[in-house]
Amino acid sequence: MKQRILIAVLTAGVAGSAGLAQSQQVAAPSGQKTLAATMNVYVFPKAGQKAEQQSQHEAECYSWAVQNTGTDPFELTKKAEQQQQQAQQAKKQAQSAGQGAGAAGAVKGAAVGALIGEIASDDAGEGAAYGAAAGLISGRRRARAARRQAEEQAEQQAQKSQQWTAEQLVNFKKAFSVCLEAKDYLVKY
Repeated sequence: MKQRILIAVLTAGVAGSAGLAQSQQVAAPSGQKTLAATMNVYVFPKAGQKAEQQSQHEAECYSWAVQNTGTDPFELTKKAEQQQQQAQQAKKQAQSAGQGAGAAGAVKGAAVGALIGEIASDDAGEGAAYGAAAGLISGRRRARAARRQAEEQAEQQAQKSQQWTAEQLVNFKKAFSVCLEAKDYLVKY
């Protein structure tokens, strides 16, 4: 008899905990981010709004913020990715700037050196050799300076683009937050 009671109690306990687990699974969040969470904006319903109502308010405020700022954060993200790719291409192009400048400088230097050597000592070959060496060094220096300048310009342009994108995103988040606060939510970003 005691065994039957113990089995009945255990069975009821297991069934009850299974029912509790099922109800917790239903109540647990689905793992999907809200619209605000995808933009790293934290929203708390001050007036006890339900999740469905909050989702609707977020969608309304998102549309309102897009209309009032002229910025859509998801489009902004795409533009930022494109700008980053363009910056990387510009840096690659900057690295190739001035290629062959050493050889070109050597040729020019040799020509000038040959002329000077012929006039000064009737030895165009020796003058050409000195001129080629000087032209090679000078050409490489100019190429390095041009490459450095092109890389700096590419980096500055990339930074300006990133700064502009960040400013646009902050403006959007401000507008989005103002709208949600008007609907009685506490908002932080």
